[in-house]
Amino acid sequence: MLKLGVNIDHVATIREARYRNRGFGEPDPVMAVKLCQAAGAHGITAHLREDRRHIQDRDVWKLREVAKRLNLEMANAPEIVSIGIKLKPDIVCIVPERRLEVTTEGGLDVAANEKSLVETRKKMNDAGIEVSLFIAPDAAQIEASARVGAQFIELHTGQFAEHFAVENERKTELQRLVSAAQLARTLDLRVNAGHGLNYENLAALFAVPHLEELNIGHSIVSRAVLVGMENAVKEMLWVMRGYGDAP
Repeated sequence: MLKLGVNIDHVATIREARYRNRGFGEPDPVMAVKLCQAAGAHGITAHLREDRRHIQDRDVWKLREVAKRLNLEMANAPEIVSIGIKLKPDIVCIVPERRLEVTTEGGLDVAANEKSLVETRKKMNDAGIEVSLFIAPDAAQIEASARVGAQFIELHTGQFAEHFAVENERKTELQRLVSAAQLARTLDLRVNAGHGLNYENLAALFAVPHLEELNIGHSIVSRAVLVGMENAVKEMLWVMRGYGDAP
């Protein structure tokens, strides 16, 4: 069964727009987690960025208490690595991070940073935390992820989402994802995916084999503004229901 991890970062984005640096405010990411889980979400994802633009340190400790499965997205930065080890989420997803970007713009360059990623992977695994690397569907990065010893990769679906409206470009990006997932499994890497996925483009992703979990945030939070968080999660789960049945 394809699992859904709901990224609740943008619940905090809305809060910080009004209550920046106040230590309180609404909407509450913890309440969002409870609603997501009640609706059937299998996991919760939160990105503690170095600039703390949305999720704050106090949030991750509260999230750890209520999330049944917590995926902490994080840069491979000493401060955040230290927090991750103390927090003990179920899994961390190491992502690239640039201060000026609106959202994560590309995959992690694992091949250029193998040594430091091996060190971080070992620290996390020693603490009982699984490690995923957020990468483009690129053979060199997948092979480097296997050398690092990660348990998972998360395929960056941003290019697929960006090109979804143009059929030939969509097919090209889908084939990249298909090939990447197939290669990952030959290297004993488990495969997740995320970025830019929404209610419209998700079904096309069913062509990609071996997917275990999708991490989706902005689309669900946006939909929740109109229909409520529980309904938004249930609607996404309904779209996901056919995975594995596609030809």
